[in-house]
Amino acid sequence: MKSKAGAYPYLAWMLIFIIIPVALIFYYSLTAAADGRTVLTLGNFARAFEPVYLKVMWRSVSLAFVCTVISLGFGYPAALIMAGRDFDSNGTVLFLIIMPMWMNFLLRTYAWLTILEKNGLINTALGFFNLPKLDMLYTSSAVILGMVYNFMPFMILPIYTVLSKMDRSIIEAAQDLGANSWNVFFRVILPLSVPGVVSGVTMVFMPAVTTFIVSDLLGGKQVEMIGNLIERQFLTVYDWNFGSALSVILMFMILISMAVVSAVDKEGEGSAVL
Repeated sequence: MKSKAGAYPYLAWMLIFIIIPVALIFYYSLTAAADGRTVLTLGNFARAFEPVYLKVMWRSVSLAFVCTVISLGFGYPAALIMAGRDFDSNGTVLFLIIMPMWMNFLLRTYAWLTILEKNGLINTALGFFNLPKLDMLYTSSAVILGMVYNFMPFMILPIYTVLSKMDRSIIEAAQDLGANSWNVFFRVILPLSVPGVVSGVTMVFMPAVTTFIVSDLLGGKQVEMIGNLIERQFLTVYDWNFGSALSVILMFMILISMAVVSAVDKEGEGSAVL
């Protein structure tokens, strides 16, 4: 019988960095201070569904949805081109897509401040042509732009992985049977790429809906998302109980999305590159 001692460091790591923190989040979400003592309550979750907080959640979901749709709209064609047999620069393009991810997330987002601000690159160019300057910062559009820029690779890479592994003989067989380009795409390529699409959609939507750095820098105080709300509960208001309840709600959203991905992408093809 093989020794299980080699698994102990991993179990200790999971206990310290996963199980205990998650248990503490659940504990704080289900408790509250009352008359100098801690009591069990579901009031934190009930508070999360008040209209003012539902508005923040809806804004987060809607902006993340728009970001996901835009990322899919641009990412799928890019992945399709890269996976094409006649495209011989896929390695270079793939490197250019991955390279910005090596840079710090905060620095990547700060870079857009110099582009979108009042005296940034875009407005400087507009002024050169005597065109009126645009107010682009601290708007929902700026937040969406920042999210698309940061999360687009997570859409392209899973789809590219699935498309690059696709059996070309299936496409050739469809063409031999008289299918035109549109029929080949909608009846062969698109259905076979669904695992990559679902994986990409999930990997873009979830970080987009929970982000707080992008909305904080590019949206300012004008565009508050649920990530900013949670951050404020822990670092400013010090209401850890309510912040934990919001975190638990997001945790369940992530678990549901992971279940959907597992059901569609059973072999893990869509996330193999990551």
